[in-house]
Amino acid sequence: MDETVSLRRTKRVGTGLCFIAFPLVWVLAFAAHPDLLHPRLALGPAELIRRAHGDGLLQAVHALVTVNTALLVVVALELMRLLDGTSSARAGLVGAALAVLGACLLAADKGALCLTMSALDTLPEPDFARMMPGLLAIFSFKGWMALVWGLLLMPIGVMIQAVGMLRARVLPRWQVVLLLASLPFIGFPDGAEIVNLAAALLLTAALLPHGVRLLRGRGEGVLSRDAGAT
Repeated sequence: MDETVSLRRTKRVGTGLCFIAFPLVWVLAFAAHPDLLHPRLALGPAELIRRAHGDGLLQAVHALVTVNTALLVVVALELMRLLDGTSSARAGLVGAALAVLGACLLAADKGALCLTMSALDTLPEPDFARMMPGLLAIFSFKGWMALVWGLLLMPIGVMIQAVGMLRARVLPRWQVVLLLASLPFIGFPDGAEIVNLAAALLLTAALLPHGVRLLRGRGEGVLSRDAGAT
């Protein structure tokens, strides 16, 4: 019995930490982008390569985002758990499946676009210049790289879960509304990361309270309808 209680406590604390760390990593990553206060919409592949080339901080936060996709899996599964046994249980399951698939493709995207760049940054400039045709093909999503567009399934899946949570009232309504407001803009096109940063701050405000509740030993059950409506 003690082992069961200890395991449940470990799961609860680990999940709570994921709810806190996951959005904060996004805040850090978007805040680290260059020219944050001078947005430019729809940067082309060549511009993205030039911006990333030699920027060690940008490469580091992109690597952190790659790892952060694992935390999204925990977040999506916890939201699915909250919806278990409610009329929105199916939305929890479908949303979690889409979000997890999107997280895998986001990891593939960052691996191809960012980890590859960090490796090529170690080359002398003449050798790096000779790699440009290959980099342009990668950053233009040629061939099977087009699959990484599936990363859009990540916010779509969580949005499905959020709609289910509004119906089931398993979290305070204001948190779910903030979550829904953040998700369409978290993947705003490169070059206007100030928009992504604002979305990440909303995401933090939406997810962090549930993480704190889990760390305090609460939040394991479905909220009452009265509490969920506040």
